[in-house]
Amino acid sequence: MKALAAVRESGSETTRLVHLDVPAPEVGERDVLVKVKAVAANPVDYKVRDGMAPGDKRILGWDATGVVHSVGGNVRGFKPGDRVWYAGNIEREGAYAEFQAVDERIVSHMPSSLGFEEAAALPLASITAWEILFDRFRTHLTTPSHQKSILVVGGAGGVGSTMVQLAARVANLKVIATASRPESVQWVRGLGAHHVIDPRADWREQLSALNVHAVDYVASLTASGEHVARSADILAPQGAFSLTDDPAHLDIGVFKHKSISIHWELMFTRSLYETDDLHEQGRLLHRVAQLVDAGVLKSTVNGPVRNLDAGTLDVTHQELRAGTAIGKRVFNVSLG
Repeated sequence: MKALAAVRESGSETTRLVHLDVPAPEVGERDVLVKVKAVAANPVDYKVRDGMAPGDKRILGWDATGVVHSVGGNVRGFKPGDRVWYAGNIEREGAYAEFQAVDERIVSHMPSSLGFEEAAALPLASITAWEILFDRFRTHLTTPSHQKSILVVGGAGGVGSTMVQLAARVANLKVIATASRPESVQWVRGLGAHHVIDPRADWREQLSALNVHAVDYVASLTASGEHVARSADILAPQGAFSLTDDPAHLDIGVFKHKSISIHWELMFTRSLYETDDLHEQGRLLHRVAQLVDAGVLKSTVNGPVRNLDAGTLDVTHQELRAGTAIGKRVFNVSLG
């Protein structure tokens, strides 16, 4: 099959993207083999590239939609022809290829109201945002006498764009998002953020001007090491802080006096360790598909959908690394 892979050649300190002919993936008993139709780029792409050793070759891409081509012997929930979406398993080859084998437990039927390109923007971000809100923060278990609040740091990014919607429309939280450019401010407001603050200015002053004295949750999706002290300052006692990135230093001591809980979120954890609740990712995606079809959530694709090729994807990876992307960048997969 045709694939787009990252390659780090011996003696090189960098990777490059190349088009290759590779064998089709082996299909396990619990796997569905998907004919990939569309993919979205994510920071995990360049992070995997950065970690590759000389001589390594990886097919990237962990955000996809497609059509089931065939199924393993123990698959019960899917059949050939089904339209599906998923994020996949980071230990297996990714979706920048004609075909991808994925465990059925982390796959769901995609929304019937969306095309392949629109839907491809949502799986990884939805899983990440959902797990933070409902598995880590457990917002669904609270019955507050007043509406609780969340600060989403990096509200216009891929995960932030979905989290703003879920927090406002499903978790019923008052949503404050950070955004620094006029276009990103407009984007997060359009997704349902009640307030927007500038991450570069004083957080407490901006929140006070909004009559928000403290927030119950902080979801830090970017530059977490730089925002720890400010997060601790504006969090309510017994609040919660989550992060998804990889800061070189993280001083969690600032959270002690307020008894703030700290949660690291990696949406690949369930598939990496084949946890007993692995199937919950498939259920989660099914619930998100229902919310999309009901008009509660919308796609976060932003910008033109292009055909997947090495040059365009490389430029997108640079944009993601710079932290300037708004929403998600999506590609058609027509490699064959």
